[in-house]
Amino acid sequence: MQTISLILLQTTTSNISGTVIFGVLTILILLICSALISASEVAYFSMGPIEKEVLKNEEGKQAETARKLLKSPQDLLATILIANNFVNVGVVIISSFLLDAVFGNSTENELFRFVIDVFLITTIILLVGEVIPKVYATKNGLTIAKFMSPVLLFIGNLPPFSWLKQFLVNGTSLIHKYAKKRGVKISTDELEQILALTKEETTSEEDHKLLEGIIKFGNTDVKQIMRPRMEVVAIDNNATYTEVLQIILHAGYSRIPIYQSTFDNVIGILYIKDLLPYLEEAENFNWLNLIHKPFFVPENKKLDDLLKEFQSKKMHMSIVVDEYGGASGLATLEDVLEEIVGDITDEYDEKEINYTKISDSNYQFEARTALVDFYKVLEIDGKEFEANKGESDTLGGFMVEQAGRILRNKEHIEFENYKLIVEKADKKRIKTIRVLLNDKQNETTFEN
Repeated sequence: MQTISLILLQTTTSNISGTVIFGVLTILILLICSALISASEVAYFSMGPIEKEVLKNEEGKQAETARKLLKSPQDLLATILIANNFVNVGVVIISSFLLDAVFGNSTENELFRFVIDVFLITTIILLVGEVIPKVYATKNGLTIAKFMSPVLLFIGNLPPFSWLKQFLVNGTSLIHKYAKKRGVKISTDELEQILALTKEETTSEEDHKLLEGIIKFGNTDVKQIMRPRMEVVAIDNNATYTEVLQIILHAGYSRIPIYQSTFDNVIGILYIKDLLPYLEEAENFNWLNLIHKPFFVPENKKLDDLLKEFQSKKMHMSIVVDEYGGASGLATLEDVLEEIVGDITDEYDEKEINYTKISDSNYQFEARTALVDFYKVLEIDGKEFEANKGESDTLGGFMVEQAGRILRNKEHIEFENYKLIVEKADKKRIKTIRVLLNDKQNETTFEN
């Protein structure tokens, strides 16, 4: 009896050992398959223009098959995902089978088995089957794409993978159609976050600023970029032709608003090019016959809407009006475009210096500087200022809004990380402002 028991025990142990060895080898093969398939996903779908151009010009059956797969990216992705899941599930099933063979139905090592089954197997699949091959594929994508192309083509045409692939692609198409009907709403803040996350070292600062300008463009009001009425050059409709020519020569603008009595009553826009045939006319020449109908827009109109109206009406200038119908200023097509591409200057533009940078934490601004220009100089998004600016659009107006009155010389307010000091003011308005960054303001001094 003892001899028979010993023989049975040896036979059972031999069978278990064979099963374990076979199972381990199978798992290793499946992990290699998983690694290759995962690497293929990165190799194909992170392929840049240069790699695609190299693949396009390369000869050979593997390169030709890879090009064929890239023509149907949805089918390719479905094949990769289905095959990878099948392999990973196979690893889990065989691992469980091996654990049953080693530990049997004993409850003594239940916790140890749970740790192996859940944590160890999962970690191995993630590292060997996902992370490591994908990292490798980022640097050797073209080689892996060509190597795996015949295998992926075969799997994609092999039932039941081909059936599942077709089902997955068709289901995805239905989801896409439904998503298009519903639409996706993304806020400006979310777009800014996306832009910040996707900024790469290879992206130039100019390109990044251009993208930022495009994102913020549709969220900017006309009031924020307009030229205020106090700075607008306009002509009274009672002016003589000689006076008109003198104003034009002094101003240097190609379009000038024409008003009756006050600027609140703009009656037209004079295009300077229309006067060219009549330069030799007498002083009593009726130049008012040449003015064009003005284009009025509200202060809160968004820049993207204004740009569309400029395009549809074929106009370059608009008169900005407040809620009471009074003229607040004017906005031109150039002002709108500058919000995207930055300042546009020509040979007749005089470079305006609205601020002086004294140090990295010390600036001097004219009070009439627009808040949007203030943000650009300090390279900030200005969200805190925008949330608290009220009806103000200039730096001086912001100070008055915060203080509730017109501040006098050397008075100041503190807002967030900034100290705003009035350097020059009169009874009617603030003229010059000193801006100090609070984190360094103790190191900064200024003269009276």
